[in-house]
Amino acid sequence: MGLAYVIVGVLSAAVAVFALQNNQPMSVRFLAWSIENVPLAGAILASLAVGFVLAAVPLSIAKWRARSRVRTLQAKVQALEMALASRGEPAVLAPRPTPVPNPRSA
Repeated sequence: MGLAYVIVGVLSAAVAVFALQNNQPMSVRFLAWSIENVPLAGAILASLAVGFVLAAVPLSIAKWRARSRVRTLQAKVQALEMALASRGEPAVLAPRPTPVPNPRSA
């Protein structure tokens, strides 16, 4: 966990140095609108932020779907455990054992 903080700190320092060294004004044009005197670093960092948001939306949707699927499967497991308990069998489903890889076959 400490290594992650070091990496984030180094990247943050690099972004700060980049922003300080690239403060020349530029004009940004997109379709019908135009913005004058925007710092170069600001335009690049804004486009980076927009890219992060555009990447986060589909990832968030996939994460939401996975959580929904997990909740559905947990409800099914609970229903099956209750059905087993009502028949007098053990109420907790045991997971299948994972096969141990054979070191000689590799």
